[in-house]
Amino acid sequence: MNKLTNCRYDKENNSLRIFTYGLLLVLISQSSLIAQNVPAATDLRIYNIIKEVSPDRLKSDIQTLVDFGTRHTLSDTVSGTRGIGAARRWIKSELESVSNDCGGCLEVSYMSGIIEEGESRRIPVLTKIVNVLAIKRGTLYPNNYIIMSGDIDSRVSDPVDGTSDSPGANDNATGMAGVIEAARVLSKYDFPHSIIFVGLSGEEQGLFGGKIMAKKIKEMGWNVIGILNNDMIGNIHGIDGVIDNRSFRIFSEATSPGENEQKRIWKRFYGGEVDGISRQLARYVHRMTSTYMPEMNPMLIYRLDRFGRGGHHRPFNDEGFAGIRIMEAHENYDMQHQDIRTEDGIAYGDVISGVDFNYTAKLTAVNAINLAAIAWSPEPPKGLMIGGAVRPSTRLMWDASTDDHIVGYKVYWRETTAPQWQHSRFVGKVNDFTLEGIVIDNFLFGVSSVSADGHESVVAYPTTLIPRRG
Repeated sequence: MNKLTNCRYDKENNSLRIFTYGLLLVLISQSSLIAQNVPAATDLRIYNIIKEVSPDRLKSDIQTLVDFGTRHTLSDTVSGTRGIGAARRWIKSELESVSNDCGGCLEVSYMSGIIEEGESRRIPVLTKIVNVLAIKRGTLYPNNYIIMSGDIDSRVSDPVDGTSDSPGANDNATGMAGVIEAARVLSKYDFPHSIIFVGLSGEEQGLFGGKIMAKKIKEMGWNVIGILNNDMIGNIHGIDGVIDNRSFRIFSEATSPGENEQKRIWKRFYGGEVDGISRQLARYVHRMTSTYMPEMNPMLIYRLDRFGRGGHHRPFNDEGFAGIRIMEAHENYDMQHQDIRTEDGIAYGDVISGVDFNYTAKLTAVNAINLAAIAWSPEPPKGLMIGGAVRPSTRLMWDASTDDHIVGYKVYWRETTAPQWQHSRFVGKVNDFTLEGIVIDNFLFGVSSVSADGHESVVAYPTTLIPRRG
């Protein structure tokens, strides 16, 4: 009897082991399938891009720009060694050299416009404004563009003084050198979206280079994902006495100035006052920097620009494009827009000794990784709608996509007073998803598209209600 009992027990125990093993195999198999569908959290190429940015090359380029003496919009355009003409020709030749090194991967050109006499008090005579741009053409979405800009021009105390020495080392040789360096680094990679590296002119006279470019690309029907405008990315010694080589500011306005009445009504009843396209681009840069460069301190500034001041992203905002300004956290006003002089023991002027090249490299890397991530990402979801009133859940719908570059979507939500997205969930390649237990009244929502290598589009914010059934 004991033998039979033991035999029966062994059989049952063996069956239990077989069942448990089989169940484990099923669970492992299902986990593997899930793992195959969930994109990677990080991309090692991004870390390589950070390492490839060179402080030494940036120093050399900033010095070259400073050595043109002045790059004022009204300065010499004929000389080969002094003035804005020589500067823009050198910038174009550098970008052409980058293109030659990558087998002609950049389309380098000028983009210009005429400012008539009397059109601006800072441009008293008829003046040609010339931008220099290089396009790295996208492989899947060639008409979608993410832009990095810096300013070519400089100035001293008198905004119409085109002859005095105006080295413009930090403002804005740093931003211009950052654009060239980002082009060097990213030219080694291919991207689904197009990237534009551009030097804009006429910034100090009234943002004219940006106005010319934004208007022209809108007329040509280019789809601009956004512009990362870099203006002063080299100073770490603030006028406030703070020395900080890790913090930087990301300026973004809440909504486009051209919003119609329907959009204003939507925001009044359904929210989204701080969820315009420029604000989403700023959050993207903040998230990418925090993920890949955690030693940096990105500061989201909910303002178009510094108090009462402006930058070259503004003309793009005016045309309805997303645009942000990236710059140092602590400014030194003694170095900005000043004649070179010493008064009462204080040295004035924007000279190269005020630039920290390692800091410039860090902010150049911030730009480069965000350009790459956006250019590697799929297109954002289209037709995003939301519903869930008087329900204990929130439903999001968007247009179905046949784009093979998209492996799924990520739903984001945050408290209504939170500046950054707090929660997210990868939901796979669906176009209709309900967040159970998440009350629509208490949160704001968005959705991004995700590629197989984990790169996400900029988050789209819903601006349409899901139609009621029946």
